[in-house]
Amino acid sequence: MHIHRLEKIWLTFGIIMLFVFLLVLGVSAFAMGMQPPANYCGDYQSVDSTRLSETPPFDKPQLRKIGDNEYEAVMTAFAFGYSPNQLEVPAGATVHFVVTSKDVVHGFAIPGTNVNMMVLPGEVNQTDHTFAQPGEYLVLCNEYCGVAHELMQTKIIVK
Repeated sequence: MHIHRLEKIWLTFGIIMLFVFLLVLGVSAFAMGMQPPANYCGDYQSVDSTRLSETPPFDKPQLRKIGDNEYEAVMTAFAFGYSPNQLEVPAGATVHFVVTSKDVVHGFAIPGTNVNMMVLPGEVNQTDHTFAQPGEYLVLCNEYCGVAHELMQTKIIVK
């Protein structure tokens, strides 16, 4: 079989570009220290998702006051629900969400706000939001997690 000289040049160029791409990707991923996002303290947190019921603070998911009009919501996502299933905060409160998953990848989104994150088993994800307006806010799962995915929600009541 005979391959034309220009075809050989283009094949060689394509293969070289593929290796250059893989080299750049490898250097940026490993040598430059790419890693998951850090929490508020600057370090990456992980937990054993099979032992969440024994791992503080996820053994008692709750909303707790940590400052003047500032709250921390420790939550776990599981098949078709969140724990706790309802939170109540005063208007103007800042809530720091600390969330992880017990089983599969879930979403954590509050429509109408900037809160939107993926909740992965074994990884602790954090974000915060200030609820200026009173009302009811739904927390929805926006990552398909199973048969009853559309029923997965919790409620934040801002008074």
